[in-house]
Amino acid sequence: MARTQKNKATAHHLGLLKAKLAKLRRELLTPSSKGGGGAGEGFDVTKSGDARVGLVGFPSVGKSTLLNKLTGTFSEVASYEFTTLTCIPGVIVYRGAKIQLLDLPGIIEGAKDGKGRGRQVISTARTCNCILIVLDAIKPITHKRLIEKELEGFGI
Repeated sequence: MARTQKNKATAHHLGLLKAKLAKLRRELLTPSSKGGGGAGEGFDVTKSGDARVGLVGFPSVGKSTLLNKLTGTFSEVASYEFTTLTCIPGVIVYRGAKIQLLDLPGIIEGAKDGKGRGRQVISTARTCNCILIVLDAIKPITHKRLIEKELEGFGI
């Protein structure tokens, strides 16, 4: 590129080279996933309502129960971890405003590095207007710091 003259005839060629460089830089910055977990795209959930709230937390802390009680939507609840494997949407009406609640699968430590579909969960949470961190009252408060650390790893 440095040896190419800059004029009208070579502008298109230089633009193509710059686009290729930008694409390669982007691929270097976002590491590809090593497996069948997807490339970090979020779950396909259409936005509805006035606001979107994502329920984020560790597995089996009560995200699905909270969604079921607030919205009347059915999200499977069981005594084992990782019952919710996909995003379950629900809508709550509060003072005339329709608020969409998203029951996201539980994240684990290392989610920002791609463990346990973490990138997919966090990228969906990124589309939310508000993130509600759901914690288990019995567990230590360090769990809150761990979740915050995972979200900060994605720039949230």
